[in-house]
Amino acid sequence: QVQLVESGGGTVQPGGSLRLSCAVSGSTFSNYFMGWFRQAPGQEREAVAAINSDGTSLYYADSVKGRFIVSRDNAKNTLYLQMHSLKPEDTALYYCAARRSVFGVWNRVTDYGNWGQGTQVTVSS
Repeated sequence: QVQLVESGGGTVQPGGSLRLSCAVSGSTFSNYFMGWFRQAPGQEREAVAAINSDGTSLYYADSVKGRFIVSRDNAKNTLYLQMHSLKPEDTALYYCAARRSVFGVWNRVTDYGNWGQGTQVTVSS
């Protein structure tokens, strides 16, 4: 059973940067399509970014395109989300998720079978 643990969240001022990490264990990381999602209080979980198993295909929500960068290091079994130019509306609990199948829709929550516990990102002055 694959296990995912997020880290790197915190409080940052508008315009600041953070890098989230997601450490994966319990299975072969390079077999998984990975995604980042976020959920703000009272709102539905939404997709932020995703990356295919070998890192050659990247996907972004329009709201973060040009500001966030998703990457992975298969040798370290770790997924990353580099976030720049953060805005108050980026405030949310951020989750990483894993999808074993090569088929699916990158931003569909139900396509992912494994989830971390989340790390809080707060953007506030």
